[in-house]
Amino acid sequence: MAHRFEPASSSRAKCRGCGEGIAAGELRFGESLPNPFGDGEMTLWFHLDCAAFKRPEPFLETLEGRSEPLEGQERLASEARQGIVHRRLPRIDGAGRAPTGRAQCRSCRAPIDKGAWRIALVFYEEGRFDLPKAEEDLRVAFEMHSVAAIRRALDAGADPFSPIRGKSPVHWLVEMYTRSRRFPDSLRLLRTSLRQG
Repeated sequence: MAHRFEPASSSRAKCRGCGEGIAAGELRFGESLPNPFGDGEMTLWFHLDCAAFKRPEPFLETLEGRSEPLEGQERLASEARQGIVHRRLPRIDGAGRAPTGRAQCRSCRAPIDKGAWRIALVFYEEGRFDLPKAEEDLRVAFEMHSVAAIRRALDAGADPFSPIRGKSPVHWLVEMYTRSRRFPDSLRLLRTSLRQG
């Protein structure tokens, strides 16, 4: 099955670029990829703007092969071309001021001062946008309620204030089984880290 544009049949799908829902009837972009979990293919759905920005090559290829015009087609094509020319552009996942002085630059490893502007990057692998390693390690440590793994992730530069896939670190921790015996210790460590920031 080829990449395609089609109206969303329901409002159940979430955009793989921004994580927000795609409204029923809204025109969306579907990127077809081999299914890593079985035979056949899977389709990843994107808002049109998100697809132009985050997945420029397949989006532009599909857009140029489309026979009927699309609203905002020139603007979307221009955004996609920018992502192809400037290879790192699709990895940008937002910008903001550092809430603490704990994070490190991924390029030079220098500390990022509290209040300094920083740009969040993501990596696209196997059909999904991945977080930088320290943030992903923190999320996984929350799943395991491993105090030692949480401490390692924080020491590696994970920011206890920055959202992880749209949720605060505290939300991830609480969402991952509050019944665990290690939950109180995990929460105490995160709370201490937040106070130090």
